Amino acid sequence: MIATEIPLVPGLPVVGNALEMSRDPAAFFARAYREHGPVYRMRLLNRTYTVLAGAEAAAFMGSRAGRENLRSKEYWQDFLDEYGGTRTILGEDGDSHKELREIMRRGYSREALKGRLDELVGITDRVIERDWRPGTRVPVVHALQYLVTDQLGTILTGNAPLEYVPDIRTMTLYVLNVLVTRQRPKVLLRHPKYRRAKSRVFELGDRMLADLRVTAGKPDEDRILVDDLVRVHLDRPEALPTQDMTMALTGPYVAGLDTVANTTAAFVYAVLKHPEVLARVQEEADALFAGGGPLQDEDLRKIPSIRYALMETMRLYPIAVALTRTATRDFEFEGHTIRAGETVYVGTTVPHFLEEYFPEPAKFDIARYEKPRSEHLRAGAYSPYGRGPHTCLGKSFADVQMAFSMARLFHRLDLELPSPGYTLATKTAPTPGPAMSFKVRVRGLRH
Repeated sequence: MIATEIPLVPGLPVVGNALEMSRDPAAFFARAYREHGPVYRMRLLNRTYTVLAGAEAAAFMGSRAGRENLRSKEYWQDFLDEYGGTRTILGEDGDSHKELREIMRRGYSREALKGRLDELVGITDRVIERDWRPGTRVPVVHALQYLVTDQLGTILTGNAPLEYVPDIRTMTLYVLNVLVTRQRPKVLLRHPKYRRAKSRVFELGDRMLADLRVTAGKPDEDRILVDDLVRVHLDRPEALPTQDMTMALTGPYVAGLDTVANTTAAFVYAVLKHPEVLARVQEEADALFAGGGPLQDEDLRKIPSIRYALMETMRLYPIAVALTRTATRDFEFEGHTIRAGETVYVGTTVPHFLEEYFPEPAKFDIARYEKPRSEHLRAGAYSPYGRGPHTCLGKSFADVQMAFSMARLFHRLDLELPSPGYTLATKTAPTPGPAMSFKVRVRGLRH
């Protein structure tokens, strides 16, 4: 096959496609796919990038060719350097990535929540009573960031450092904006606000490591993520040296603050926007908690509408719109040659917005996931957690965490949008999601 020239998406003078990308990256990638196919180039200011998109790209990411021809290292290198680490699971590929993934696999799995669902709900109740008082207007993303930090801190690290949440948030915003997505200049890392936040996060990491060294002999059945990390650090320091421990120990906060908080905030909006879905969510949530007994893992099957609403939220409001990789060598994809060293965007969520995979793609429709429709099961159609070797390690944990948290929130609270015609305000930096200005009113308590 003779490789053909990769089409360039038309754009504005100087800025290229940057404005359209900044407004709605998911819509941009989908539009460009429909007009140019699964391979195209886009121009962001003075740089041109290749995009692989659609179900074709999703399949490629899961193939041997995808693993061998694309790597993550360059995208995360500045982040790694800023932390002073040697490697991070986000930026490693091949055997090194597999090793780190295996070290963290158990701690980030659904098994980490086994027997702890009532604890998860208890944390949710505590946060509701503190931050969701009747009669108030609650900034949803902000409130859910505190909820997520409390949950992840308790379940994954044994520590809920609420006093560090502003610092974790500040450091995450700066690092993602400046070092990962590169939407802001590096000079911002000199800002005193960021430097204070970074110092505090390192202080948290040092404190956690010191405490965990004291309790490193826990039996296997009692260990959580951070215990696994410290055990490897002590037994095999070459695998997790001291300079990598701050990243590893504070990783759950950085990973969950934007992703889970943004997804659940979008879920709150979508459910309140659709009264018929709200009724189903409330009915399932009320039935789940009616008995008052301890929650069991199999109870997840009792709340299908809540799970489907979360799946539909992740389809319409994906956090990982596109993956960023570097070509390790020249390779062919869909009749085009991608050159070694190119920065490549992989638009795996493009099918989320295509009629041929999800009829009426702009419609919030939780029945898509019910049999026999099961639209998400079509090859390459649904990629809320990424694709390939770097598919989100904590996806099964997050599925359970979000389902039970949202069930409890809608069981306890009577919420309403700012107005019946309200349309969700969104942001794209550092990651897509509801704007921080999004608020709901707590009309009262339901239970």
